[in-house]
Amino acid sequence: MLSNDILRSKFQSGYAYDDYVASGTPDQQTKWRDFHARVAITPAQRTLLGGFTRQVNILIVSGTWCGDCVQQVPMFDHIERANPGKITLRIVDRDKNLDLAEPLAICSGLRVPTVIFLNEDFDFCSLMGDRSLARYRAIAAAKLGASCPLPGAPVPADEIASTLQDWVNELERVQLMLRLSPKLRERHAD
Repeated sequence: MLSNDILRSKFQSGYAYDDYVASGTPDQQTKWRDFHARVAITPAQRTLLGGFTRQVNILIVSGTWCGDCVQQVPMFDHIERANPGKITLRIVDRDKNLDLAEPLAICSGLRVPTVIFLNEDFDFCSLMGDRSLARYRAIAAAKLGASCPLPGAPVPADEIASTLQDWVNELERVQLMLRLSPKLRERHAD
């Protein structure tokens, strides 16, 4: 189990979104920027996220080279921008942080992105990775169905919207967990 001190340290040493993208190669940066431009928070999502009252720290284990990261991590930049006072995002490179990635292996693999949701004290709240349910459904439909998409084919807009909604749903679940936490309710007198 990863301690609060380790999670806090990894979070504090992590990159903000733009700095993380800038750490990639020029080709990788282009892919990240292009996908970021395709993500749009809905008004309902913006209202929901903007109403959060508890701090949520999001730590993502990623790789700038990773296609799943390119197609999901930019969503978290949009999420953070919807309420920067209560949602803070940091990203660490998997290969440079094996001491974090290895204990978080999913299905016996060092999968990315792995998203760790933490409270204001860096208590572990939730872990999701390497793909949201909508993303898995879309990949399964393509790979387990009658035909497969061409490599590098663009992600359909409805898949982007569904995947974003999955991540927003998990963040809402974490926010409700924090709002109902006896420790935090006592601390914040609410």
